[in-house]
Amino acid sequence: MRLGDLLGMSLSSLFKRKVRTILTVLGVAIGTTSIVVMISLGIGMKQTLLDEMENYGSLTAITVNSPDGGGGMVMMEGGMSSSSDKDKEERHLDDALISTLSTLDHVKAVDPQLNCSAIIKCKGYMSWVTLYGTTTEYMERQNIPLGDGAYPSSESELQLLVGNTVLQDMSNEKTNKTYWETGEIPPIDWMKDQVFLILDTERYFNAGQQDENGQTVPNAKKYITKASGVVKGAIDEWNQYSYAVYCNIDALKNTLNREFRGRTIPGQPTRKNGKPYKEIFYNQLIVSVDNMDNVSAVQQIINDMGYQTYANADWIEQEMKSMNVIQAVLGGIGAVSLFVAAIGITNTMMMSIYERTKEIGIMKVIGCRIKDIQALFLIEAGYIGFIGGFVGTLLSYLISFVINKLLSGGGAEAMGFYIEEGAGGISRIPLWLGGVSIVFAILIAMLAGFFPSLRAMKLSPLAAIRAE
Repeated sequence: MRLGDLLGMSLSSLFKRKVRTILTVLGVAIGTTSIVVMISLGIGMKQTLLDEMENYGSLTAITVNSPDGGGGMVMMEGGMSSSSDKDKEERHLDDALISTLSTLDHVKAVDPQLNCSAIIKCKGYMSWVTLYGTTTEYMERQNIPLGDGAYPSSESELQLLVGNTVLQDMSNEKTNKTYWETGEIPPIDWMKDQVFLILDTERYFNAGQQDENGQTVPNAKKYITKASGVVKGAIDEWNQYSYAVYCNIDALKNTLNREFRGRTIPGQPTRKNGKPYKEIFYNQLIVSVDNMDNVSAVQQIINDMGYQTYANADWIEQEMKSMNVIQAVLGGIGAVSLFVAAIGITNTMMMSIYERTKEIGIMKVIGCRIKDIQALFLIEAGYIGFIGGFVGTLLSYLISFVINKLLSGGGAEAMGFYIEEGAGGISRIPLWLGGVSIVFAILIAMLAGFFPSLRAMKLSPLAAIRAE
């Protein structure tokens, strides 16, 4: 019997029993919908978690600190590793280390970061800020969103890239009140107004007083700077760059050397005799790896060199394992519905065999092959699986849309998930999942119809013809 004949006969048999077929298809559709929606929730939660992590930093970046936490004493999660004083003095983050790390396999780039506390003043307002000196290439690679202007590129002149929420902490010098107390945004236009930067904060606050040697503390120097750009976003719109003030690292090093000539730069290590080093050491190095799968290997190499490291991949891997378990549980819950639907398909096929016993006997008597009879019932089951899977997939997209709409108003945040505007939502159904769900429904349906088809094959032709 030709395949076309088998397909036609199977479809015709289904339409002879419309109510039973519709109910069976409905069971498959509900089962498919349950699985797809449950899996989509798992995919959505995993992707939402990854999106949140990307807001905190790259998933392929490794932060490197010296054994004592770096010149700025940056404490990393997990505590400080123990090392001798000699090791601490020898292992600083410098240009030589950058050259060494750059030669490691899978390392795309190594970017230094030099951080220092500073005071910025503008139009009668002032605030403490952390000044992050880094390379222009790093800012471009991180794709720091610009609301206005450009990244600071001058290596001789201090130019600032100001975070969009820095204005929140600018206090009025007369009233000492900030945006948080008044609700009023300081009338500062970073791209137009003149900005004063104070690096020697200790002199600024102690100016005119007597130091430990009885000398009068001189006034701190104020550097006239300007903003090269502003991070994109409103004053109350948070991102990982919003509170930061960035500048070119070479310009910062040159300015610090001039400001603290012959003195120890705050946050920088000193020799055993208390004198400063001639070289400025970095607070952190950001090592960019080519792929997330290679982060752990590169991180281990750097740890073996005696440096502290931290990467988002350290705990994102654990979070992904937890999410995989949740996704498996959700998928299992949905699979129960499809299992029940498979029982319904088996029942439908068995009933069909009982009702068509004589038809099966006649087919055998006239010479129809046993395999064709089995194929006939398997194709019928496959039709049920295809129609049910297709309808279930369409229902899944509809339910996913409704879920995302309901949670877009703050429901996701109440569940512990922050979904950015324009993101895919908490329920995400990729194209491959829709296709796989239909194929899976067909396979389950044909598997459910396999045992009834065996019964049809084993029916005795004469007994089948005699059956009422």
